[in-house]
Amino acid sequence: MTAPKENQTTRRRAPAMTPEERRSMIIQTAIPLIAEYGAAVTTAKIARAAGIGEGTIFRVFTDKDELLQACIAEALSPEHAVRELHAIDVSQPLPDRLAEAAEALQAHMSRMGAILGSLGHRGGKHPGTVRGAGRDESTTRIRAALAELLEPDKAALRRPPEQIAALFFGLLFTQPRTEDEPDLTPRELVEVFLHGALSGVAK
Repeated sequence: MTAPKENQTTRRRAPAMTPEERRSMIIQTAIPLIAEYGAAVTTAKIARAAGIGEGTIFRVFTDKDELLQACIAEALSPEHAVRELHAIDVSQPLPDRLAEAAEALQAHMSRMGAILGSLGHRGGKHPGTVRGAGRDESTTRIRAALAELLEPDKAALRRPPEQIAALFFGLLFTQPRTEDEPDLTPRELVEVFLHGALSGVAK
């Protein structure tokens, strides 16, 4: 008897991941777990969250330590932050561009802080190179992306875009905090950066 036609249809499986794709998927799954549990997170927990067997992790990572180091590298990598900055619409007014940039970079810093803090790297110490780029090179790439955002308003700036970008980047990383005042929002920070501390109200 001939089987129903629909039963004869061969189901196509999704293409298997390459080792690099699987590494990336595991890292992206592991980062929030490491931020929550630190080095105490188990590979079994990571595997469950990723929907894979624990043994799959060890087909692309030598051991748990290598996985942790890969997650640190990903969290510190400037790649995501630079992509976010490049995606900002430069036709917007400068305050809007810088507010978006501040949000993107604050998210980048929060991700770095969560991973480094959970793994015991105190004081914001950069634990090494990141995809071949150390702290100085990473900072240079982010500043260059910021300078591109400033370029359309170059004629109105007091200093070259590269120097303004460095100042803005420094302000984001060293924003002073007080116990009785909330942190500035990205837009508030941009307003102070562009217009200074004076309110503009005549005395």
